[in-house]
Amino acid sequence: MKPATDPLAQLTEIRAIMERSSRFLSLSGLSGVGAGVVALAGTGLGHWYLQTHYGDQGFLRLVEGSTAERQAAYPFLLGLAIGMIGLALLVAFYFTHRRATQEGRTLWDAPARRLLLSLALPLVAGGLFCTGLYIRGAASFVVPGLLLFYGLALLNASKYTLDEIRLLGLTQMALGLVAILLPGWGLIFFALGFGLGHIGYGLLMYNRYERAPRPTL
Repeated sequence: MKPATDPLAQLTEIRAIMERSSRFLSLSGLSGVGAGVVALAGTGLGHWYLQTHYGDQGFLRLVEGSTAERQAAYPFLLGLAIGMIGLALLVAFYFTHRRATQEGRTLWDAPARRLLLSLALPLVAGGLFCTGLYIRGAASFVVPGLLLFYGLALLNASKYTLDEIRLLGLTQMALGLVAILLPGWGLIFFALGFGLGHIGYGLLMYNRYERAPRPTL
């Protein structure tokens, strides 16, 4: 006679199957750590450039300076942003692809496509909006705008992946709102949000979902 099946175990298994089919759960925490390191390195490079060309108060002078000064810095800042985004995407792809392969999952399934689309739409809109702010002379709102739009993108995408992404999005939005009040601290808030924020939540996700449990004695 076969033993009775545990209904609670059946429900747990059904829920796990539904989550795997609707959410991309192979997102690696190391992707966040790598993206955070890239952001901190980019922030340091940007600070060096502004300090070299505009003095110790380089970022504040850029924010409050003339249109000619902002236009002179625009090619470097745009190139730096594109380089940071490209490198962060490569790091994210490497670690997430590695985790998906280890779990026997494909990196380009339906949940992954929904995740990327829900991320991309607010990010593209936010990038274009913040570029317009810079060109129009409202450079002090660029970093707050980037943080706010990125936070909204993470909130929009969180329903397709790990729950920690929602918390990271709320953190980015909170930093963006505070950054509006402190325009001269833009680089610091950029480092906090895109750098330390990614590293902190990346380590949290890695320890929760990827780190092998220590053997008990």
